[in-house]
Amino acid sequence: MTTATEVRKPVHKSSPGAARHPRRPGRIRRVSLPYLLLLPALVLELLVHLVPMVIGIVMSFKELTQFYIRDWGSAPWSGLDNYSMSVDFNAPVGEALLHSFLVTVGFTLLSVALCWLIGTAAAICMQDTFRGRGLLRALFLVPYALPVYAAVITWVFMFQHDNGLVNHVLHDQLHLTDKPSFWLIGDNSFYALLTVSVWKGWPFAFLIVMAGLQNIPKELYEAAALDGAGMWQQIRRITLPSLRPVNQVLVLVLFLWTFNDFNTPYVLFGRSAPEAADLISVHIYQASFVTWNFGTGSAMSVLLLLFLLVVTGTYLLLTSRGRRAADV
Repeated sequence: MTTATEVRKPVHKSSPGAARHPRRPGRIRRVSLPYLLLLPALVLELLVHLVPMVIGIVMSFKELTQFYIRDWGSAPWSGLDNYSMSVDFNAPVGEALLHSFLVTVGFTLLSVALCWLIGTAAAICMQDTFRGRGLLRALFLVPYALPVYAAVITWVFMFQHDNGLVNHVLHDQLHLTDKPSFWLIGDNSFYALLTVSVWKGWPFAFLIVMAGLQNIPKELYEAAALDGAGMWQQIRRITLPSLRPVNQVLVLVLFLWTFNDFNTPYVLFGRSAPEAADLISVHIYQASFVTWNFGTGSAMSVLLLLFLLVVTGTYLLLTSRGRRAADV
């Protein structure tokens, strides 16, 4: 018969470091796995965005013209001459760039404001349940879903002077103008470009705001209605404050997209935009690929990048301070 001392086996206590050592390789693999999964995306990001950006910055310091297209690396260095030429607003190049910049700023502010206003109003109206709401929501998103070229080229035909739909409605049917207008040349080109931009951009604002409205509890509106608050008071006191985080991101995205928009003016006007609708994206394209002065065009692109970085940083700083103040 065995005793208790014979059955008991010795237990060896191991140190904490020895106990964790066998599991260390697996833990290292688990920690490094997310970085390995992100590596292909990081490599593609470097190839698609950062590498061309660095090449463009290098080109801005070179006297790169059509004579050095085959071997642009052999182009002589010009230092800051391209930048000084671009910001010399008394010279023709700088004066034209400043005019294009001011036109782009005015166009962007109007387009972003109208896109946000129309999109927000449509999203609020689509919150209540009614017959056909799903169909209307789908129709509202059609301009955003259409390819840019197909949508803008349709507007080109609509803005034609002789047989365009816009002149047919405004002049022939509504009699709002004395004679058919030229929409793609002259001062009217700015309003034509603004119309197309707003028509194409407001469904995105509608989609984002509509998604943000889903997170607002309906109990808040019911309580406000019981307290006697009307529709406008509910929008002012509940809807807009609740949508502040969404609107902060939405306005920034709309600003960057609209300010850098190249496809819309290029398809609408071609390689040479009218002076009233000379957006800076098309202006830089003309300075680079029409005059074959890629060094000056690259310098303009770098200046545009710096401007957008300053605006974005200032906007994020101001909105973060406002959000912290509201939370306090």
